Amino acid sequence: MKQSLSLRLGQSLAMTPALQQAIRLLQLSSLELQTELSEMLDQNFMLETSETEEDRAGSDSEVLLTPAERGPDAEQPASAEAPELDAPVSTADDWNVEDSGWRDSSGDTERYEYQQANLHEAGDLHEHLAWQANLCALDEPARECLAHLVDAVNDDGYLEDWEGISDRLRASGDALERALTTLQSLDPAGVGARDVAECLLLQLRSADNAAEDAVLASARSIVSEHLDLLARHEHARIAKLLGSDEETIAAAIACIRSLSPHPGRAYSEGAPDYVVPDVLVAKRNGIWQVHLNPEAVPRVRINRQYASLVRRAERSDEQQTLRRHLQEAKQLVSALRARHDTLLRVAHAIVEQQTAFMEHGVEYMQPLVLREIADKLGIHESTVSRATANKYMLTPLGVFELKYFFSSSIRTTKGGSASATAIQAKLKRLIQAEPAGKPLSDARLAALLHDEGMEVARRTVAKYREGMGIPAAHERRRSA
Repeated sequence: MKQSLSLRLGQSLAMTPALQQAIRLLQLSSLELQTELSEMLDQNFMLETSETEEDRAGSDSEVLLTPAERGPDAEQPASAEAPELDAPVSTADDWNVEDSGWRDSSGDTERYEYQQANLHEAGDLHEHLAWQANLCALDEPARECLAHLVDAVNDDGYLEDWEGISDRLRASGDALERALTTLQSLDPAGVGARDVAECLLLQLRSADNAAEDAVLASARSIVSEHLDLLARHEHARIAKLLGSDEETIAAAIACIRSLSPHPGRAYSEGAPDYVVPDVLVAKRNGIWQVHLNPEAVPRVRINRQYASLVRRAERSDEQQTLRRHLQEAKQLVSALRARHDTLLRVAHAIVEQQTAFMEHGVEYMQPLVLREIADKLGIHESTVSRATANKYMLTPLGVFELKYFFSSSIRTTKGGSASATAIQAKLKRLIQAEPAGKPLSDARLAALLHDEGMEVARRTVAKYREGMGIPAAHERRRSA
């Protein structure tokens, strides 16, 4: 075999550390980005946060100073499914959205004050029960038993391992019974039960006295003796066994269904997670404006004092350390600029495509896929996917994840296309408006959607209905 040397030319994309960092930062949520930056600020003394107005005003290493280079007056093209809309879209002239007037409007100030007024820390179930237990008048043995019972309550509000608790406490039966009775009298109603039937009976015991005695008596009998028949919806058999008329049984069943089989979940779920939107969208003077949320955009810059200590000619270990940290800081600032620029461009393109949704609601959502945004912006689909992952947009209709605006298309009877999200919204509207005693079947729903111009098969209707957690027609009739 003869060996020889040859030259070959080729092109390849090298994933440099800077490019890898930019890709990683792009896909982080605002909370993850804040955590990441906190670690970098601790590790790199060349980086610092910019919090004061003077700091924000004019450094060339300030993250928020790169302008967005998008045209301000791109109109939404009309479609067969959406009305004619004269609503151009614009982005902020500069990333420094503090100058955009967003905080100056009275409506946004009221919204901010409302959100702050409703921020509260929900109490834990065990804390709630312990607070009530401390207010109960009990002797010392019963009080000790009650403290152990409170600890034994699970997140759903039930007592776990009742037999084991009795053996471990080794308390008198009278003290334990008094502690159990006290626990089961606390709020929420039904807490401290040992099974579902006891939980419902405890709630019926504290039911509103406005209900008729016959209805409450029937409800207690159903829970005590015929809970299995109720689960199988054998209402006629229950009425026959109890010797009651169907009207009383129906009222008793309705009373039972109003109860909670998991009384502790309202406390155990904890405080809700508040989403901070990354992008703000509002219509001003007939133009849809898109801004980055100043509360979600981190302000990081290079420390000028430390940067001034770098001397290119010196080769000491200290100078090499300074240069290395400075280079890493510049790469981070550049990556953040790229992240915010890409996020703003993608958000602007989404709003431009979904103007009908912004104007009229979910039923006017347009079909949209990642490739459309990628082709429009001249970037790769994976970049759009990373830019929309775990990012949220505040619109006049509420806060939505950016991925919510992407959905597949379904043909219409007029030869156009409709968004699957819009069809689900129409489907939900039809079900909410159906007669209580005569719910619409999937086939009938498909026919009604066809009348509105949507070619949707019955099995597709069933898939959408199940995805929204809506039961079938016969189950909706029973719960009516």
